[in-house]
Amino acid sequence: MRPLDPRLLRYARTTRAYLAATVALGVVHATLLVAQATLLAQAITAVFLDGAHPSWGWLAVVLAVRAGVAWLQELASARSAAAVKSELRDRLLGHLVALGPGGRRPAGEVATLVTHGLDALDDYFGKYLPQLVLAVLVPGIVLARLLPADLVATVTIAITLPLIPLFMALIGLHTEERNRRQFRLLARLNHHFLDVVAGLPTLKLLGRAKAQAGIIRRISAQQRTQTMRTLRTAFLSSLVLELLATLSVALVAVGIGLRLVAGDLDLTTALLVLILAPEAYRPLREIGAHYHASAEGLAAAAEVFAILETPARANGTRAPVSGPIVFDDVEVRYPGRAEPALRLSATIEPGEVVALTGPSGCGKSTALAVLLGFVPPSGGRVTVGDVPLDELDLDAWRDRVAWVPQRPHLFAASLRDNIALGAEFSEAAAVAAGVAGFAAGLPEGYDTMLGDAGTGLSAGQRQRVALARAFLRDAPVVLLDEPTANLDGETAAGVMAAIRDLARGRTVLIAAHRPELISLADRVVAVGDEAGLISAVRA
Repeated sequence: MRPLDPRLLRYARTTRAYLAATVALGVVHATLLVAQATLLAQAITAVFLDGAHPSWGWLAVVLAVRAGVAWLQELASARSAAAVKSELRDRLLGHLVALGPGGRRPAGEVATLVTHGLDALDDYFGKYLPQLVLAVLVPGIVLARLLPADLVATVTIAITLPLIPLFMALIGLHTEERNRRQFRLLARLNHHFLDVVAGLPTLKLLGRAKAQAGIIRRISAQQRTQTMRTLRTAFLSSLVLELLATLSVALVAVGIGLRLVAGDLDLTTALLVLILAPEAYRPLREIGAHYHASAEGLAAAAEVFAILETPARANGTRAPVSGPIVFDDVEVRYPGRAEPALRLSATIEPGEVVALTGPSGCGKSTALAVLLGFVPPSGGRVTVGDVPLDELDLDAWRDRVAWVPQRPHLFAASLRDNIALGAEFSEAAAVAAGVAGFAAGLPEGYDTMLGDAGTGLSAGQRQRVALARAFLRDAPVVLLDEPTANLDGETAAGVMAAIRDLARGRTVLIAAHRPELISLADRVVAVGDEAGLISAVRA
């Protein structure tokens, strides 16, 4: 792990101002430290050798100013850490939106990154980074002060100082992979736990809840074991660094004592060296202590940077126009898969209803993702009104598209808000989608609060909410991804009636398995190796 990841400077500009403030405060702190040691050595000598009563005023002033500088460092680090975390979170979430479903990480991993992971940067900015700056400034200023006073002690400190960062680097090589493994296990545990909680009702019905509890218990045990190994390494590394610093200070002290007894050194210089020598090693010692506190935060930041550096699809500038949608020898390949995820050649005329058919895994949902701009084609191209999709302004294009996924996501909000999604609610859209029928039976009608993922509604009711969103959007292009999947016959019939109304006057592309749903289409397109147009008469 590098002491300072340069990507922090690139993605979080607040870091630059904080580094400048840290360096300035570090210089002041080190200067005050030398002044304090000089004043203290002179005062002790005056008391024991001269029998004088020195004034402690300047020493008190220096101590007060040092305390103020330390407080300013803590304040600057806290505010900077909060600003950096906020900036990284905004960039991360914005980039995940730009990547779309095709480039997203698992929800549990993302949740770990934006919460626990980035929160660990507090230790990095509050402890590790200030100490890193002091580790460069303090020894240099101390050695500059000691050089004219005692050459032997200065050389001894200069020789022994590099041993601490050397051992620190060796320990860091050993612990870096442990920290990464610990973070990956934590992300895996969070993701699996989130999936289990989301599917707990189904698991209970199938009698598999206890089995999943055993899996979580096993992953938790692995994470606990890895955490204890990391802590053991941290404690051992702190012991090694403390031992090195203590032996180095002892070596300087022995030399000072021998020369003081021999009369080769005066008491003021000896006291100055003895006071400043531990301070020269202290910042390096504390870097080792704070390294492990910051390692988790930097490991999380590295994961954030990996996402931020994943290239998002370039957005075009041309405005979308009406016209046929053409898949011209489109092929999509995913890394690690020998076979393409999609092969498709098709033309959808304006106002036409086309059904995409084929076995599961042939690429029907991928075709819709390509048309939405979430997945770039590996070969071929998609045009809308003779304009290549990659030249279109994707935000403007998506404003012209209504998408009804196979499993629509509902939020922990009211039924009204789940339909409107920030737009103005329209009861006509709810009536057209068949939502009004079951909304009347809810405790507070459209104002009834739903649980997370639409808890409180059946699968068919959630599908009708998704259709109501499409009616409310009133877009000229509608994409439907298996809208009747996992629904009983009666519920599916009601959903298909709503789809029939939605399709009037619009260009509709349906990914479908059910013959009843396919019968709504003007034409059928087979997706896969034998992709091509197959004529079909609307039933």
